[in-house]
Amino acid sequence: MAGFHTSSSPPPQCRRGPINGDIEGQPVLANGGSSSTQTSNNPPTALQQHVSFFDRDNDGIIWPSDVYSGFRALGFGVLFSLGSLLIPVFFSYPTRLGRSWVPDPLLRIYARDIHKAKHGSDSGVYNFDGSFDADRFDRMFNYFDTSGTGGLSVGDLVALLRKDRCAADPAGWSFAFMEWWTTWLLLQKDGRVSKDDLRACYDGTLFWKISEESSKGGGWQKGYGINEFLYSLWSSGTWKYWEAKTK
Repeated sequence: MAGFHTSSSPPPQCRRGPINGDIEGQPVLANGGSSSTQTSNNPPTALQQHVSFFDRDNDGIIWPSDVYSGFRALGFGVLFSLGSLLIPVFFSYPTRLGRSWVPDPLLRIYARDIHKAKHGSDSGVYNFDGSFDADRFDRMFNYFDTSGTGGLSVGDLVALLRKDRCAADPAGWSFAFMEWWTTWLLLQKDGRVSKDDLRACYDGTLFWKISEESSKGGGWQKGYGINEFLYSLWSSGTWKYWEAKTK
């Protein structure tokens, strides 16, 4: 994962500006314009901005192929990106409910109603309409940052998952696990996910940053992939290569 760069051109640099009172800043859409998820009276929520990276033509509709291409652009391998197609399988219909009771046979995700795809056993950092709750985010991070280093370890994330689990909610447990696992694989550095990176992931700016850095040749220098796994086992006998550094 670290050092990965894509062969396709990334979208233009993401600009930040105040929006909707949710957070300090949000990314302008890839073409600098507006989309069907956004009107002059209803600027996009943080959750809509979070998924806007996958809506490359800004029409408010995310096709399964967009999900696959987005994961590839973020540096994930072919098999993992194919696995990401479970996202439209599970989340297409909830977002479809804003338009029709009839499921979309093409499994498209409708960004305007992405808040309808919120599930149980989550962190609650996105509220019911998809806005970002900065106070809840700060409390969550400070509570689970057991080392006080400004980063969440694998153990911290496991504790977070356990604390958020609702009773009789296996679907929510599974979705939360997949989301946090993917987040750690994308963001970890020396075994920890930093607060700034995690916040940028929530508000949607991080994906554009990764794509931009990938276009510069050096690639995204964080994350954990098969190369890191194999190298860590070969060099230190453990998948936790950052622990070997401290010995």
